[in-house]
Amino acid sequence: MRVGLIVDSACDLPHEFATKHGLFILPVTAIINGETYIDTHDSVLTQQFYQGGLLEKGHHAETEAFSVEQIHDLFMEKIVPEYDIAICETVTRSRSQIYHNASDAMHTVMANYETARKASGRPGKFSMRVIDSKQIFAGQGLLAAHTLKLIKQKVSKNALKYEVETFSDNIFTCVIPRDIHYIRERARRRGDKSVSAVAAFLGKALNLTPVIFGQGVEGKPVAKTFNFDTAVERVMNYAASRVEAGLLTPYVSLSCGLSWDEIEALPGLDRLREVCERTNVELLLSQMGITSSIYVGPGSICLSLAAEPHEFQDYQ
Repeated sequence: MRVGLIVDSACDLPHEFATKHGLFILPVTAIINGETYIDTHDSVLTQQFYQGGLLEKGHHAETEAFSVEQIHDLFMEKIVPEYDIAICETVTRSRSQIYHNASDAMHTVMANYETARKASGRPGKFSMRVIDSKQIFAGQGLLAAHTLKLIKQKVSKNALKYEVETFSDNIFTCVIPRDIHYIRERARRRGDKSVSAVAAFLGKALNLTPVIFGQGVEGKPVAKTFNFDTAVERVMNYAASRVEAGLLTPYVSLSCGLSWDEIEALPGLDRLREVCERTNVELLLSQMGITSSIYVGPGSICLSLAAEPHEFQDYQ
């Protein structure tokens, strides 16, 4: 039985890791200054966006989920002929239409896959599951890495769905927005009131950089610093301490909306790397993709790990 894992473009993982494990990327449409781009997590296109400044402030940027029909056609062409079982993990449905569209597309695929299956010469039945990751960005990447580990262990398809959905509740995420006003404006356009005008005002008046922490997307400010580097160092120290305490899967996922030179200069990154290497934990370090950078804002940081319930420790 060949099992395939599908993630959407909001999922941040290192390009080499995604390629090595054969992840299929469900694209997201990015609309920047009226121009339409298809975000497939292509590393060359992503670099062009960073180098060309298209992910900087001042550009009108939106993302849009592929339609049910687009997803149906993609699944019928690329997934049905290649796999016997397909697992599709989407960015949290509370922030995007992708889960709903992928679910609707799955139903039409399951009703019509036999013709495509026969034409491809692949025998046997096909089954599919669409799962709400309840995560964003680095958190979605962490869940995908853990899912790949379960697939390698040959977990049954029913057990796999249960394990993935259960495991998702153990993922803790830190987000450091470079510009909270950017997030508030993007949220306002989507009708999402989770980032308040008061928080944006405080960030502007006091020049504060918050650390937002929580399970999945249910985050709240747990630290307010007067500069970005201090916030980053606190998050790196928090992650290193959690790694030393023990994780529920041997990965830490870190995505950064920065150039690679800026990423390598992040305070605390070397310490986190050293701790991960010493404890046989893989640090999944990636440049934030086009979709996630548009969503949370250029220059932002997102870090996720899986652990027993805990609070953010504001390490100095």
